Amino acid sequence: MKKKNFDKNFLRVILITNLLVIIPLILRKPPIKDWLLVYIYNAATNGIVDKALTTYKIVQYPSRFLPRLFRTHILFDYLIYPTFTVLYNQMTIKDKPFAIIYKLVLITFPAFLVELWAVKKTDLIKWNKGWKWYHTFGGVIIKSLITRSFIGAVRRIDSKQQKITPKS
Repeated sequence: MKKKNFDKNFLRVILITNLLVIIPLILRKPPIKDWLLVYIYNAATNGIVDKALTTYKIVQYPSRFLPRLFRTHILFDYLIYPTFTVLYNQMTIKDKPFAIIYKLVLITFPAFLVELWAVKKTDLIKWNKGWKWYHTFGGVIIKSLITRSFIGAVRRIDSKQQKITPKS
């Protein structure tokens, strides 16, 4: 019972912390439309990926928000990871590929250590069917790079359209 209370309290603290960080993060640097697009794209794709992982019981979340409604970790999928992705994209907006990758590894590693701790010491996450730490770490790296590439492509298309479209 003590462990279950700790897990729930830990989730509440993470929720409150994330809510305090997300609004100033999205509003702090223009263009806000890019950060909202990154956030929504990341949240939507997280939901799809996590639904597949939980459906096949590769990853389970014994202790989570709204357990009767969701089998996925909605706090991570729709708040924590999208917030992280917005921060990462803001940090790398003008960087070259090498800087983009090394910054991603540097900021992903501490979050990964928290997840590794959660797998070993809490009932927040259970890895099954051969899922290992490197699947999680590699998956976050690859997914973050895909999101970064997506917003980069959107920016290039937008820039080309701005040059073509005459301003009134």
